[in-house]
Amino acid sequence: MRSRVRRYGPPLLLISPSLVLVGVFVYVLIARNLWTSMTDNHTAAQANGRKDVSFVFLENYVALFKSPQFQHSLWNLVLFTAVFLVGAMIVGFVWAWLLERPLPGGRVFQTVYLFPMAISFVASGVVWRWLLNSNQGDSATGLNRLFQMVGLDVLENPWWNQVTFGIAAIAIPAIWQLSGYVMALFLAGFRGVPDDLREAARMDGASSLQMYRHVIFPQLTPVLMSAIVIIAHMSLKSFDLIMSISKPANYQTKVPAVDMYVFKSSFDYANAAAVGTVLLAFIAILIVPYLIQQHRERTR
Repeated sequence: MRSRVRRYGPPLLLISPSLVLVGVFVYVLIARNLWTSMTDNHTAAQANGRKDVSFVFLENYVALFKSPQFQHSLWNLVLFTAVFLVGAMIVGFVWAWLLERPLPGGRVFQTVYLFPMAISFVASGVVWRWLLNSNQGDSATGLNRLFQMVGLDVLENPWWNQVTFGIAAIAIPAIWQLSGYVMALFLAGFRGVPDDLREAARMDGASSLQMYRHVIFPQLTPVLMSAIVIIAHMSLKSFDLIMSISKPANYQTKVPAVDMYVFKSSFDYANAAAVGTVLLAFIAILIVPYLIQQHRERTR
């Protein structure tokens, strides 16, 4: 017994503050949020304790998923995630592939291209709100005005004010801001491939295409998975960029995170908690398999 205390006591004592803080401020709050989402806490009187709150189990979740408004938010979330993820992955990979070779000014370009990542979504959202202005014709500004100046009037469009696909326009600044990060990940992956493997492939007579397909791309799989998980979970949590470009009341750019803010602002804590739990479930579906796969790789 004493030997176990001597062996495990100091490490447990060292990490115990972190365990307590994580337990209280993460898992206890998640449990509290889950409980609130299963109550009828929809009014300010209930939120302030002046009126009783009752347990309604899954009633709020059923009402949310039946609501056309929330279905539109989910559609927007899917569309935003798809455009953001695919765009950032393609742009980041292409730049990394080009910069893998020694190019004049390549390092300067990497630094410049990474710089938008240091800017907050709120700051870039303010700029992109002007660039994505929906005015067309004589009153056009931003990108619509630029299209007029270069003779591409056909590309003028209402951007994020388009009801069904407007949220895809907000994915453009997200791609601009995060594709540099994806480029850095892939670039590190390219440069992590040992030269011995490339040389062995060349000596075996492999063409450039075959070398990329059978030697380099398989080595990039962990980088690819990490980039997908990071970009996808960031898109699920997107709130500040969307709020900076549009407003909470804009139907065309509603996503669940914005719904959660609107519910909470109107003291509808039960529905706000339900939306938060739905988002947490989506992120868990994405993150947990990735963590399990990473754990298995480390323990092999």
